[in-house]
Amino acid sequence: MFLSAVRSYLLPVIRLYLLGLKVLLVQLLRRAPALPVMPRQDGKVAIVTGGVRGIGYEVVRHMARLGAHVIIGGRNEQEGQAAVRRICEEYKEAKVEFTKLDLASLQSVRQFVQSFKERNLPLNILVNNAGVMLVPEGRTEDGYERHFGVNYLGHFLLTWLLLDILKDSGKYGSFSRVVSVSSSAHRVGEIRLNDLNSCQSYSAHAAYCHSKLAQLLFSSHLHQELQHGGFPLSSCAVDPGMVDTGLYRHMWMPLYLAQRAIARLLFRTPAEGAATVLYAALSPDLEGECGGGYWANGHREMTTPPTFDPQLQLNLWETSLRLLDLH
Repeated sequence: MFLSAVRSYLLPVIRLYLLGLKVLLVQLLRRAPALPVMPRQDGKVAIVTGGVRGIGYEVVRHMARLGAHVIIGGRNEQEGQAAVRRICEEYKEAKVEFTKLDLASLQSVRQFVQSFKERNLPLNILVNNAGVMLVPEGRTEDGYERHFGVNYLGHFLLTWLLLDILKDSGKYGSFSRVVSVSSSAHRVGEIRLNDLNSCQSYSAHAAYCHSKLAQLLFSSHLHQELQHGGFPLSSCAVDPGMVDTGLYRHMWMPLYLAQRAIARLLFRTPAEGAATVLYAALSPDLEGECGGGYWANGHREMTTPPTFDPQLQLNLWETSLRLLDLH
């Protein structure tokens, strides 16, 4: 019993924090990636989930500066409108708006997509940025474990329902793009298809890592499907690195206080974290066959073998379709 408890609860904590230490050391030895000059995005429409603060806010802010029409999807109306006002005060010509989107509610996702489709707008860029980390055990409105439900399943449904518009909006030489903001935590995650809700044993640390691996598997499989279908749309995943945002607020309090003490000195700023996300979403260098993959520190990187397991990708894909009753 004791060994089982250690394996279920303590081991994921140790693995995640050792990985975090390694990532931070590597990050300190490298310069933060700088975003090259990007072309204007006039006429393009982008959706960014969780764009009211942190990395998402910097992504929205930069896209708006380049002329894109950006729609922020988020839960908090008051924070969303405040973010829109700040950007519009900074860039008078910015086209930014906020629409309610709760990724913990599949009904909210469907309503968001229906509302967007009724406007008959194109969709050139979808940035799946919103996420939760180390939240206490709980369930989404639809009964899914919260990391799995928000980080992965809500974004899966959102992307699936918007695929037709993304495909129609892209053209050769100007592909539409799906960019999923992941994490190096996927390296210590695993996919248990018979226990995606972490019912057998629960660890917030493990659940977070599992959800980020699921995100990568989805991103990779989607890109392959799009390539095989010949669609002018690509899909990639991005690791922004360790960034000084509010994502860490659910850590154990002593660790959270320690994290706050060092974050301002050693972590990347949200703007630095947004650089690789923006590069993946906007760079002309990633057109067509050059798109896809897993990006970190400003360039494409290899990652763990499970990420490239075609059978695991397919199994998770088909399981997700069944869970969401999609055909």
